[in-house]
Amino acid sequence: MTKLNTNQWLGVILALVAAAYLAMAWQVPTFPLPRPVDSDLFPKVLGSTLLLLSILLFFEKPGTIAGADEIDDEATRGPLLLTPWARVVITAIAIAAYALLLVPLGFVLASGLLCVGLTAYYGYRRHAINVATSLGVVLALYLTMTRVMDVYLPTGVLPF
Repeated sequence: MTKLNTNQWLGVILALVAAAYLAMAWQVPTFPLPRPVDSDLFPKVLGSTLLLLSILLFFEKPGTIAGADEIDDEATRGPLLLTPWARVVITAIAIAAYALLLVPLGFVLASGLLCVGLTAYYGYRRHAINVATSLGVVLALYLTMTRVMDVYLPTGVLPF
C-alpha cells in the first residue's frame, strides 16, 4: 500500500465535505411554482464543483512546492506578520471583520475590501489591477445574485 501525499489527503477530505454538502443540497426544497433557477441549483452546482475539484486534486502530481509536507524554515524566520501561522490568523480576522461589516457597508464594499486587502497582504503589488479585478468579480457576483437569482444581498451605503 502506498503512502498518500498531502494533495491526496486534502482531496479525500474535500471529497467527503463535498459529499456531505451535496447530501444536504439535495434536501433543499424547490418552489412549487416553476422557476428557471430554483433555490436548490446553486448549492448543487457548488457541491458538484467541489467534488470534481477534489477528485482532480487527488490525482494531481505534487510538485516540489505543492507536495511539500514541511514548512520552509526561511518562511518561519521572516517578519512576524508574514509567517505561515500569522497569515492564517490574519486571514481569519479579516473574514470575521468581513462578516461584521457586511451589513453596514454592503456586499460590494465589504467584499471588495476583503479581496483587495488580502490580495495586497499576500504580496500582490499591482494595486490598480488588484482593485479592478476584485471589484469586477464582486460586481459580477452581486449583479448575478441580485438580478438573475433574486437573492437579497445587503446594499449598505451604496444606492444600488
